[in-house]
Amino acid sequence: MTADERGAGVHVLPLTVEYGGREITITPTLVETERGPILIDAGPEGAREGIRTHLRSLGYELEDIWLVLLTHHDGDHAGGLAALLERVDAVVATHREEAPYLTGDREPIKGDGDRYPPVDVDIELADGVRFPTLAGPMEVVATPGHAPGHVSLYLPEGNLLIAGDALVADGDEPLAGPKPHFTPDMERATDSVGRLADREIDHVVCFHGGYVERGTERLREIHEKLQA
Repeated sequence: MTADERGAGVHVLPLTVEYGGREITITPTLVETERGPILIDAGPEGAREGIRTHLRSLGYELEDIWLVLLTHHDGDHAGGLAALLERVDAVVATHREEAPYLTGDREPIKGDGDRYPPVDVDIELADGVRFPTLAGPMEVVATPGHAPGHVSLYLPEGNLLIAGDALVADGDEPLAGPKPHFTPDMERATDSVGRLADREIDHVVCFHGGYVERGTERLREIHEKLQA
């Protein structure tokens, strides 16, 4: 994913980590702002040093992160946040429906009882909230289904979608809908894909699969397939 392809100010941070007894590749994303970088998703426990290495390659230190924005509370996205916050004095933001799972007021929906360390949530997000970034405004888009308060991030100046787990790109197809096995409410998840397909999107970053040069047309195909 080159600077020209993604637009200045957005960087994918692919990491190969151990999670759930197996090795997986994940893709947190860094979005630059005048205040410093925003980290979208912290990864599971053990991801911190990989994130640090990526940041240094971009001219940042871990401590430069001022905001960690979580697309949802699943352990592969949020499990490493407590360890990250031991080194970083960052604001934590997530959708208001995800916050109780992060703070420990509720157990993770897909957890097995051995949950990750809880963290405080500073900002509870809602659909339509925007953050100023060096890549233009970044809009929070509510995309529930994979998790009750799952959000994606849309940067209209670059027609770029940071999808979280609302879409995946790690299977046989270059871009697909969320995995049913890990998606408690496929009906809502299907509606969420439909909402995304209404936007002008040229390329997508998936947490599972990374950067894909596919956009609105492919999202409409996925939506139709999920509705069938």
